[in-house]
Amino acid sequence: MNNTKSIDLANIKSKYNEASSQIIKRIVVCAGTGCVANNSLGVFENFKRIIENRELKVITELDFEENNRDANYISKSGCQGFCQMGPLVTIYPGQILYTKVKPEDVEEIVEKTIVKDEIVDRLLYKEIESGKSCKSNEDIAFYQKQKRYVIKDCGVIDPGSLSEYISNDGYMGAKKSIFEMSDSEICNEILESGLRGRGGGGFPTGKKWDLTRLQNNVKKYVICNGDEGDPGAFMDRSLMEGNPHSVIEGMIIAAMAIGADEGYVYVRAEYPLAVKRMKKACQDLRDMNMLGYNFFNSGKNFDLTIMEGAGAFVCGEETALISSIEGKRGMPNPKPPFPAQSGLFEKPTLINNVETFSTIPLILKNGSQDFKKLGTESSKGTKTFALTGHVVNTGLIEVPFGITLRKIINEIAGGVIDNDGNVSGSDFKAVQIGGPSGGCLTKEHLDLPLDYDSLKKQGAMVGSGGLVVMNNQTCMVKIAHYFMNFTQNESCGKCVLCREGTKQMLSLLEDIIEGRGTMEKLDILLELANNVAIGSLCGLGKTAPNPVKSTVKYFYDEYIAHIVDKKCPAGECTDLLEYKIIEDKCVGCTLCAKKCPVNAIKGEVKKVHEIDNNICIKCGVCMDNCKFKAIKVG
Repeated sequence: MNNTKSIDLANIKSKYNEASSQIIKRIVVCAGTGCVANNSLGVFENFKRIIENRELKVITELDFEENNRDANYISKSGCQGFCQMGPLVTIYPGQILYTKVKPEDVEEIVEKTIVKDEIVDRLLYKEIESGKSCKSNEDIAFYQKQKRYVIKDCGVIDPGSLSEYISNDGYMGAKKSIFEMSDSEICNEILESGLRGRGGGGFPTGKKWDLTRLQNNVKKYVICNGDEGDPGAFMDRSLMEGNPHSVIEGMIIAAMAIGADEGYVYVRAEYPLAVKRMKKACQDLRDMNMLGYNFFNSGKNFDLTIMEGAGAFVCGEETALISSIEGKRGMPNPKPPFPAQSGLFEKPTLINNVETFSTIPLILKNGSQDFKKLGTESSKGTKTFALTGHVVNTGLIEVPFGITLRKIINEIAGGVIDNDGNVSGSDFKAVQIGGPSGGCLTKEHLDLPLDYDSLKKQGAMVGSGGLVVMNNQTCMVKIAHYFMNFTQNESCGKCVLCREGTKQMLSLLEDIIEGRGTMEKLDILLELANNVAIGSLCGLGKTAPNPVKSTVKYFYDEYIAHIVDKKCPAGECTDLLEYKIIEDKCVGCTLCAKKCPVNAIKGEVKKVHEIDNNICIKCGVCMDNCKFKAIKVG
């Protein structure tokens, strides 16, 4: 395109739609990180090779200058959400969704679906209870019960195609903010929408923007916080991989609102695919004169730098992130001054996370009133969650604020499973929400509306969006230990209370799960938790005790069992286990005694054996090898 001419988005949209209308089939292969790890790229290459071998017309991108008539268009997408069933392949028209597709399945798909318009039933998703085949995602409860608003195009569009993003009215919001709205009008529109920051704090986005706008400085910055470090969280990664232009468009709008000419996208180095796609998106925009000097031929400048972080969890805190961009060690600084006043290189700086920026173009395109139709009075819109744990369906979901845990777990996730994957083998016990900074919710909270304020009242938080479901075979003390181990390792060490307090809390939890716990140590643990929360400088330390405090609050009996009875009710804490022989099942075959690495099992042939738990190292080898299921954990 000639950069001296105006950017005609409508013309690009028209050309893309015309080219798209010429194809006969579109094959969308999920190329999100999860599916790529399961060889979805091998599936993609096989589609191309096999269709070409059949001498059928095949393309891997739409070319406006070429005839795409009667072509089979194979494209990659970002995460389609249904991660547990990947690699996923969707075929249009008909929106046929194939699950767990392997490269060797492609030949049959091409033969039946591409050539004969038939369906390969064995690759369709089957309902757990009825066994019914689901032709498309519209037939699957996992998708039906969601409200895919921000991630609607993830898993559908080609993340490497600027033209396809524009064909869905992409960058119309950015163009509107550049040419039709004043900075205050943009801020007011975002404030009116009720959007709150999706990074965890839930601060009103429009208010944060306006505070930065009002700073009297010719140099300002916009930063996208893509340093997603919560265990099991992958919402921001999926957005950057699947719809990078939505993030960039949101940042452009923010830049026009506050008067910035430069921005940074701070991405974890562990997200190489997100980094690659964000960089490509930026370069494609520069080539179209839609980013950089005199972008959109507007007389204004705005450019982006994609920066890779070194993987420190604390860099998710905005002042630590700023220090990292400046080339310093990522450590938090006291506030005030807030970044809006003095941030990157001591200039006014606006920081929002990936999901927040991806929501912005939709608000400008559809209006704040449309956005406010979703959610609750105090928490507008939707929230993405990384749904993991003991459930039938795991993956990336998006739901309106106000939905209950019961609906998410039973209807979207398909119910709770036991440790062997059986649906009816276990009951729901708890859900850890908000990652290491969040807290546990229990059965009594299943009908609690999920929003910022309701969760805060229960000692939990939305956080960035991690949602880990646990069954009743889970040890909650061990869960608290897991998250404390994580936050202790990630502490930057600047605060004494965080650095030393989390270390002592971890040590006390280790004493409890290893059989050395006392009631006095439990009291010290809770006292430390309160002190660390009060005295730490940044959000990492202030929220690090949350998993401990919430598990003690809701599962106090489990702590007592570990401390007083020296028992782990869930049977997960190895040092508190006792292996016992079931007398009426033991036939004296001696196999367990032969396999025991420490000779803790004694007994004569064809007579009941005994386990000496003073010697036993709780390795479980005896139980694994007993053919008569004559050994139990007590």
